[in-house]
Amino acid sequence: MAQPSTPPTHTEGESNTSAARAAWRGRHDDAATRALLERDAAVFLHQALSTPCLSAIAKAEGIWIEDTAGRRYMDFHGNSVHHIGYGHPRLTAAIKAQLDELSFAPRRFACEPAVALAETLTARAPDGLGKVLFTTGGSDAVEVALKVARAATGRFKTVSFWDAFHGAGFGAASVGGEQTFRSHIAGPLLPGAEHVAPFACYHCPYNHAGPDVCGLACAEMLAYVLAREGDVAAVIAEPMRAVPYVPPPGFWKRVREACDDHGTLLIFDEIPTGLGKTGRFFASDHDGVTPDMIVLGKALGGGILPIAATIVRSDLDVAGEFAIGHYTHEKNPVTSRAALTTIEIIEEEGLVEQAAVSGRHAMERMHDLMNRSPIVGDVRGRGLLFGVEIVADKQTRAPGNNLAEKIYYRCLDEGLSFKISQGCVLTLSPPLTIARDDLDRALGIVEHAVLAP
Repeated sequence: MAQPSTPPTHTEGESNTSAARAAWRGRHDDAATRALLERDAAVFLHQALSTPCLSAIAKAEGIWIEDTAGRRYMDFHGNSVHHIGYGHPRLTAAIKAQLDELSFAPRRFACEPAVALAETLTARAPDGLGKVLFTTGGSDAVEVALKVARAATGRFKTVSFWDAFHGAGFGAASVGGEQTFRSHIAGPLLPGAEHVAPFACYHCPYNHAGPDVCGLACAEMLAYVLAREGDVAAVIAEPMRAVPYVPPPGFWKRVREACDDHGTLLIFDEIPTGLGKTGRFFASDHDGVTPDMIVLGKALGGGILPIAATIVRSDLDVAGEFAIGHYTHEKNPVTSRAALTTIEIIEEEGLVEQAAVSGRHAMERMHDLMNRSPIVGDVRGRGLLFGVEIVADKQTRAPGNNLAEKIYYRCLDEGLSFKISQGCVLTLSPPLTIARDDLDRALGIVEHAVLAP
């Protein structure tokens, strides 16, 4: 088997300053959109990946977003918040009712929605994970987990993966592994934040042909680092990488074993993958491994309100004399109600099971596309988080960044929006509520765009 070239490392493929984006905006220019984009660029701090914006949104409903010119797009990105779609009527009603009943609670006071949410999450978490803390964003929730790990172990070092994203705060960026968030103005970052190469079977960092012959070299390297360091507080990682990459069989069991051998805690960042996205309530359920902590966010607020949660083993509740969160909206009844209702919708509408079934269907169609297309090198994912890697050459697996960007704008023209990961991976993450007809329509758009001359 031919070995892959250097793997792609870009965070996004549809660069916000590329000629392709400028050309697309030129084809879809209208006065109202142009005026709003100019106002946006004038007042928001500019940063990579978001400024200037692609277009301007006027409406979000169900699986759809609509721009100021009336163009509609199925949203297969949604920043991972739209598990139940946009503006779910049951959720909006629950939020309005909660606003009338109790709109805020200072964190020093208990309130029914926050306690009920904590009970709901711990009841659904793996055995032993019985304590929680809420924050308004995933970055903060990751940093709560890091503080708990320090308090529980008396250590400060972490091991995480290159190319991972755990948030944009200094602590979360330190354990993250994306260049965009770590380089230049970001440094110096937290000391003791060690990194290893991630699992990535299609572009194995160790140049192996596949998990059937590699002896889980990626997991063994992590075990080696834990042994050599000897005093690592925690390993933090996405159980399934959201780029996406599925772990090879046995990977997390070996890592769990290594963590136990060296007194290291295992933190799973399930911000993009939890709450049913992969066809299980937690992505880690696929691998039969129980972490010491789980971090949730994004979709927890139902695509309307910001809330995140850190769920930890009950015996790790050892930081009572310190402030590990202390967030103003730590027990906000409105965001708590949004999260409670979101979980109820996911469970009562059978969305976890639906994600599993729809995901299998989508993967079958994309594998068929891979067999028909000379530029689709790999298809991978679980549930309704799956990716199609575009390559310039199947033998060398050289990234097809320019091809991927062309495909993206073809899809956008046909009413489908998604994210490009690592420069060349069409990353498709529809709401769990998507109907089969809409899913097939979107997959047809991808197929047509890939196969177009």
